[in-house]
Amino acid sequence: MILGLAAPPASAQQPVVLKVAIVQQIDSMNPFLAVFQSSTEIGRLMYDYLTAYAAEDQSVTEGLANKWEQSPDRLTWTFTVPEGKKWSDGVPITARDVAFTYNLMLSDEVARTANGSFVSNFAHVSAPNDRNVVIRTKTPQVTMLALDVPIVPEHVWSKVGSIKDYANDQMPVVGSGPFVLSEHVPGQFIKLKANKTYWRGAPKYDELHFVYFQNSDAAVQALGKGEVDLVNRMAPAQFDSLQGKEGVTRNKAMGRRFTELMINPGAQTRTGEPIGDGSPVLRDVRVRRAIAQAIDLDALVARVNLGYAEKGAGLVPPVFGKYHWQPSAAELRKFDPAAAGAALDAAGYPRKADGTRFPLRLIGRAGRAYDEQASEYLKRSMSDIGIPLDVRLVSDNQLNESTTAATYDLAFSGWSTNIDPDFVLSLHTCAQRPGADGKGGTTDTYFCDETYDKLYARQLSEFDEAERVELVKQMQARFYDQVPAVVLAYENALEGYRSDHFARFTTQPAQGGVIMAQNGMWGYYGAEPAGRTAQARSTGWAGFAVVGAAIAALVLAFVVLARRRRATAGERE
Repeated sequence: MILGLAAPPASAQQPVVLKVAIVQQIDSMNPFLAVFQSSTEIGRLMYDYLTAYAAEDQSVTEGLANKWEQSPDRLTWTFTVPEGKKWSDGVPITARDVAFTYNLMLSDEVARTANGSFVSNFAHVSAPNDRNVVIRTKTPQVTMLALDVPIVPEHVWSKVGSIKDYANDQMPVVGSGPFVLSEHVPGQFIKLKANKTYWRGAPKYDELHFVYFQNSDAAVQALGKGEVDLVNRMAPAQFDSLQGKEGVTRNKAMGRRFTELMINPGAQTRTGEPIGDGSPVLRDVRVRRAIAQAIDLDALVARVNLGYAEKGAGLVPPVFGKYHWQPSAAELRKFDPAAAGAALDAAGYPRKADGTRFPLRLIGRAGRAYDEQASEYLKRSMSDIGIPLDVRLVSDNQLNESTTAATYDLAFSGWSTNIDPDFVLSLHTCAQRPGADGKGGTTDTYFCDETYDKLYARQLSEFDEAERVELVKQMQARFYDQVPAVVLAYENALEGYRSDHFARFTTQPAQGGVIMAQNGMWGYYGAEPAGRTAQARSTGWAGFAVVGAAIAALVLAFVVLARRRRATAGERE
């Protein structure tokens, strides 16, 4: 023991920081506008929903509400928001915040941009007191315990003038979740601090930082060097390269997302006005079916996904077993380029003298290994049936702008699916197309089909589970037949983390689940540091050397004391 040396002050201890690599840009921090998976992921950390999905088995559990009941006619739902829960600025959370959020969406079309389908069947929402919110629906709605809408604080958002112009960047941003947004430099990083008064209890570390990388290669390299602690959405080869890497633990899970090839079916607004510049030949369902028939999904999974995926079919991934649909033998569209070519001939699109029929454009995301590799495969496949592809790989925001404006022929996209399939199904209803001005709505593929819409309305009001499952599968079969998109694959979630920095993460579900991109915030909230030493690194992006020098100085001056202190120190695709 060395005497006469004062212990360093507690304030000298570096904060424990979880650093997460992301390669997708943020479209908005405004929860009413955010659609990108990266944006909604951060939104789940900032704002609770009315109910939540348990980490263990994804069953419905307490969110802001801890009790709920429905009327005998299933049209009125009463939710209880208990006392004691607070916004991050200390203001109590009440039922009036919930009613305010839903009523804002009902009264403002822009506020319905991201999650409008959840409230489209609401007739009236009120908060008769601070504890109860009462929701009356137009028809029975089976999704009332799956309203994935971030609840915002009325005392903040009631002062917002224009939802579409509000960036939600008044730091620190007031929220109800386990983390509070404290700093955001677009294209560089996002910083959140632990909400020490979070009603479930504070996280076990101090700060959560999301660090931007241009591509997944750079993110994986940073993980290997210990510069970040958590990476997901790795390419198969990147995932394999980390096998046996010291200090790194890999996680292969059944993902809740699908990758698709969108085919512009003749985009229109909700009022039927044409929008965008999609090739007119794609309005013909026979052409769309031929394109789909010319894609060998088995080969795509084997060559691009390296087996870390299942070939696609319906809109609900296999992880959500009961709603997952696979075509029957009669419905199955088998890979057959010759038959696809014959179908195009019969549809009136013969080959010209140069062997081509008509050109198409394919747009994808630069820096994403899947888009880069799959686009080359699709170029060859389409060439086989006389369709030359012009491939353009762009940034996330450029891709989003093109698909939103329907200025594409073919486009790579994908969605993370919720536990209840309603949201992903709603993306393909006529009502989700944009308004007359080309704005609003959250359509995926500009699909509008009367048969599909009728099935959607029926499933929304069907409380018999077996009947609803059948309706959901019929919707997926209709989507498959009409081909506004080809679901290419259900990818495995390929993740890696620095187990020398963080000992464990909470997966959802507990067995075989994911860390990131959950139906919740448990992966980040439940992260447990391996020790203060591992995280006693600079909180800046270039400060590792500074911290190293500081530690070296401490070692030289107070060898034993320093050792003791370090030994105890130490979450639209």
